[in-house]
Amino acid sequence: MSSPKKEPNSKDSQTQSSKDEVSPKESKHSCSEYSAEWREVRPIQLAVARKLLSHVCAIADSSTQNLDLGSFDRISFLILVPPSEVTFQQTVFHLRNSGVLQDLVSSDQECMSKLEPEQYVVKMDRKAQARIDNLTQEAHRNPYTLYILVHDHAHWDISSSSCSSPDSGLGLVDLLLNSQQVKDAANILILHVTSFPFALQTQCTRVSPYNEIHWPPAFSNDVDLYHERTRYFGVSELLETTRSGGCLPLLRYDSSFESMSSALEERFPKLHSAVIRTMVLIQHYCMALVALSGRISSSHNLHKHTSVETMEIVQALLTAAQQCPSHHGHMVLLRIPSLALAEWAHRRLCRVRKQLDMENCFEIILGNPSQTLTIRQHFTNQIKTWLKDQDCDWVPHTYLELEALPCILILSGAEPLGESLPRSLKYCDLRVISCSYLHRTTLEQELGLAAYLVKAESRPPHKPGPGSDVIESDPEPEKLSSTDNEEEEAQAQENGETLLQSTQPVLSCQKSAAECVPAQSTTSPNVQKGAFDTLPFLSKAQAQPQLSSQSFPYSPTAPQSQAQAPVSHQMPPKSTSSDSSSPRASSPHQNCSWARGVGRPPSVLLPRALYDIITVSDSSGLPRCTSFLPHIYVAWASSFRPLLSKMMTCTEQSLYYRQWTVPQSNHMDSSNRTEGRSDNFHPRRLLLSGPPQVGKTGAYLHFLGILSRMLIRLMEVDIYDEEDINNSVQAECVQFHPPNAPWPKMDIMKRMPFDYIIHDAKYDDISSIYCPGYKPVAERNPLRQEDVYLRRRTSRIKLSKYAAYNTYHHCEQCHQYLGFNPRYQIYESTLHAFTFTHLLLGEDIQLYFIIPKSKEHYFSFSQQGGQLESMRLPLASEQNPDCIKTPIFTPTTGRHEHGLFNLYHAMDGASHLHILVVKEYEMAVYKKYWPNHIMLVLPTIFNGAGIGAAHFLIKELSYHNLELERTRRLEGGSPADVWPFIILADDSCVMWNAVDLDARSGPVEHAVSLKQVLQHMEACPELAHYSLCGIRKWSSRGLKGSTRWEPFFRGHLYDFLLLNVDRSQNVQYDQNRFTCHDVDFTLRLHSAGLIVCRFNNFSVMKKQITIGGYKTFIIKTKMTDVPTSVGPSQYICAPDSKHLFLATPAQLLLEKYLQHTSQKLFPLSIKNYANPVLSVDCYLNLGPEVTVCFMSSRPHSVNISTSGLLFSGLLLCFADAFVTSGFLKKFTFLKGATLCVISADRSSLRQTVGRLELEEEWRFRLSDEFQTANAKEDRPLFFLTGKHI
Repeated sequence: MSSPKKEPNSKDSQTQSSKDEVSPKESKHSCSEYSAEWREVRPIQLAVARKLLSHVCAIADSSTQNLDLGSFDRISFLILVPPSEVTFQQTVFHLRNSGVLQDLVSSDQECMSKLEPEQYVVKMDRKAQARIDNLTQEAHRNPYTLYILVHDHAHWDISSSSCSSPDSGLGLVDLLLNSQQVKDAANILILHVTSFPFALQTQCTRVSPYNEIHWPPAFSNDVDLYHERTRYFGVSELLETTRSGGCLPLLRYDSSFESMSSALEERFPKLHSAVIRTMVLIQHYCMALVALSGRISSSHNLHKHTSVETMEIVQALLTAAQQCPSHHGHMVLLRIPSLALAEWAHRRLCRVRKQLDMENCFEIILGNPSQTLTIRQHFTNQIKTWLKDQDCDWVPHTYLELEALPCILILSGAEPLGESLPRSLKYCDLRVISCSYLHRTTLEQELGLAAYLVKAESRPPHKPGPGSDVIESDPEPEKLSSTDNEEEEAQAQENGETLLQSTQPVLSCQKSAAECVPAQSTTSPNVQKGAFDTLPFLSKAQAQPQLSSQSFPYSPTAPQSQAQAPVSHQMPPKSTSSDSSSPRASSPHQNCSWARGVGRPPSVLLPRALYDIITVSDSSGLPRCTSFLPHIYVAWASSFRPLLSKMMTCTEQSLYYRQWTVPQSNHMDSSNRTEGRSDNFHPRRLLLSGPPQVGKTGAYLHFLGILSRMLIRLMEVDIYDEEDINNSVQAECVQFHPPNAPWPKMDIMKRMPFDYIIHDAKYDDISSIYCPGYKPVAERNPLRQEDVYLRRRTSRIKLSKYAAYNTYHHCEQCHQYLGFNPRYQIYESTLHAFTFTHLLLGEDIQLYFIIPKSKEHYFSFSQQGGQLESMRLPLASEQNPDCIKTPIFTPTTGRHEHGLFNLYHAMDGASHLHILVVKEYEMAVYKKYWPNHIMLVLPTIFNGAGIGAAHFLIKELSYHNLELERTRRLEGGSPADVWPFIILADDSCVMWNAVDLDARSGPVEHAVSLKQVLQHMEACPELAHYSLCGIRKWSSRGLKGSTRWEPFFRGHLYDFLLLNVDRSQNVQYDQNRFTCHDVDFTLRLHSAGLIVCRFNNFSVMKKQITIGGYKTFIIKTKMTDVPTSVGPSQYICAPDSKHLFLATPAQLLLEKYLQHTSQKLFPLSIKNYANPVLSVDCYLNLGPEVTVCFMSSRPHSVNISTSGLLFSGLLLCFADAFVTSGFLKKFTFLKGATLCVISADRSSLRQTVGRLELEEEWRFRLSDEFQTANAKEDRPLFFLTGKHI
């Protein structure tokens, strides 16, 4: 086509302008208003994600045990979307920016491929079957992974697979998600996500009403509940604008368009209405483009070829980009369901745009679900400039990425498939959609295209105010509208013949088009491609004039312009968006139309028939469309049904549809019927419903993220991670054993000096033990024991496969081990009494064993009466790789739920004997939670005792049982080398590690099973010569910086002990102790000449458990059971005085008093390491500022040399006959040193003073005698203090 002579500022100026559009940053006045909010996660989305998580946890916590979250260590997921390429890319886009994949990848994968998100999203087409089949097989292979199938846009395909042909592409959801393999997989969770859940809420639904999650309202009584400063503007708000009055409604119809279409439909009844309406609509747009380009004059009678509504839409599209320095503009959506008609409309508009030289003014996009989004490079560069994207290969894949791009989007397809639209959407033109949409789902999803999130500052136009329909370039607008105007309708009817004559050229073309379309096309809008390519809506004379990009005759500021469409009535002037109502009113770029309109919902144009239907309310006050059938595949259960109520909540609406709708035979839920049952819900299926475009994708992606983190959190525990203390000075730096020595040598261990120093950080607040040659590093800050727990350092560590678990762990392998499964009968157990005599207690001790039937083979019973005789022990010579020889005793209190008693995984399935040692009053609750565990019940008198009593009874019972087993073996003719060891394990030991000696990086640790640790220690050739063995306590810094590695250590042992009850039979645990009993016991073992050994090549991790335990002491008064604040000074009182008595064991009060008041009791010992307090035959904690020197009075005991050592105090606690006056006279004391003598009563206290001739060197006063603050019936302890003369 030849071009006429170019006018100034026409094509050249426009081309230059378009060149500048590529790089608006070069302009002096670029717009800074642009912002893309794709990656924002709103508070309401977080709330919905947490609701989803709580529902999943509720399924897991239910008694049905349909979901065992404790057995999963990770998640995987697959998001199913409709077969729309834009929806697929849109979901991939959100997934990539959500951070969910970063939570799934392992820590060593620093970078993630850009293609990786595509692996988690699949379009529901024929290729989806292979993907879901692979996921089902993978779920079967990986029972410890929770797989989540997210079915997005779940209302799209609800066809039954049995009623759908393979070529239709329908029925895939039923075929794949409702298969028996998916239903039976215990580690597959299905989440349906939809804006229109009605079709899934029938009498045969597979989703329990308790598993429905509804999007919560963001506002209540005009209060922003989530403080996100946005309001949702959806279908109900659109309908509200039609009833508000005083302003142009956002939802309306075009009477001029309706008149033209109706006239043509009457004249050509054989031509499908969709064809006619599409052709008329495109004629309107083409004529509006020509008119606004200045190519035609008013003599062309524009009102016969276009409408005011279309003129307004096109003018807003063209002027917005010109007003903004960066050429930001609006989107216009044309909804043309027929793909053939949509392709024709796209070609026709592109042709007109090209003829008018407007190719760089706005883009025309064909939205084909089966094709990727395609736009011209010019507009791609423009978007990249706005985004400041430097990637040369970047192209938009979603409609969201077209933010602020001036464009016409022609969206095709039978129904929208979940495509999200940008905030720059200004007009939603639905004038071509079918008027036969009389189903609620179908109608509301079309209207849902206009759903919008409005900034809270700019209220949606329920009241007279700013409307998105006003052209922003108009400072004083006078709106010209032919919308729903009765006078104009009448005039259109009168001038119908004239209108038909004016469209004669068009109809002649339509005739020719109809002739070349097959017969079936007269009743179907899906006309063949190219059938309308030759329809000349514009004559050549109309297309010849050149466009002037600066001249727009149709302007509200010039109402008498040549291009003004003659209408019968003008709307009264309507105020535009004021500065105060605009969210960007303070912007320096007031001329950016996109920035001013981004907070306003789009206008929607409907066919007149649909408009009349949805704007009419029924008797309940709801729009008439809400009473439509939910879906074409659903039928009403009864014609005598109530109407939906306006006051119904989402939950009540769900119950309404569940009661009053039934699926038809072609519905996928029609087969979900079970004889004799009223429901047949899938136990692991959820339904998330929310309005269109509200942010459901972001919500369920965030749910996946927090669920993944929660599972990781469930698989992680807080491990005490404390560095050893008091390590600054080493007495000797000698390598005793080779670093790789597997077992200790007895002769070397005897030469290795015993380390008196306490290195465990949990004892940072106790008295240090005097050791010759050791010098404390610095002064330690005294800390109260109550504060030590709070300040202890922990690390989050993921559980290994060899971890010990509490009662919340339920995996398939553990069901039989735990003996608690609703599918089976709870294991029966019997209570057996066991009595033995102990000289120290002076009476018979009666204990009780609770033995499950499945564990009776570990015990020996009498043939007559079945009385418990002994606990069977293996021979030392026995070797069984699948068995642990050593019985494990775990004393526990207050931790029936949280104690780590499930050792199945820790033992790697090996057979072992594990006994829980519980107090009598806790017997029932421990039996309830651990029905398949053996329990040793302590006597009633030990209900208030400490950990010392538990260890004392375990040790003495084990030695007595050892003697019984030796006797039983001899009587049976077997050798008597019975295994003499037991394990004393803390109830918080969670994992075990072994050290690998690597020459390059030094010693490193890796997780091992408890089975491996114990079997290694049991295999030690000289193990019988050791009285006590143990392993290290784990620390993340324990192996760092060590220049040498000593595999064995001789010193204090804690938490996990291998005790030889035979060799240590003469050294007992102090049954009265509450604190530091293990320190006291180790010191007495060493002083008895027995060898203790720690295996440094193994370490134990201890979990931080804040509930229960033997360190949980409650000090309360006798007057009330409520714990009261009682200071340490009130723990003691003068004998026979009137004092507030405490309901606390006397030994505990004494230990607490000595710990907290040592500065008063031993003033010369404070921070005086060189002059320690002499403690005879026992270790008591006198506080961190006092040093204690332990000495044993037993003959032939091993003690440190005290030559030349002056003591600042003397502590005698229950001194027995081995403590004599001659023994005490071996030691030298400072003048003024303090003596403290402790006895069980006042009589023995005086006898001790006399027997030891203490009055010769110590001065006593009557006021220096004290007792613990206990009543007489609680047997208080007494102590006497004195000063050295």
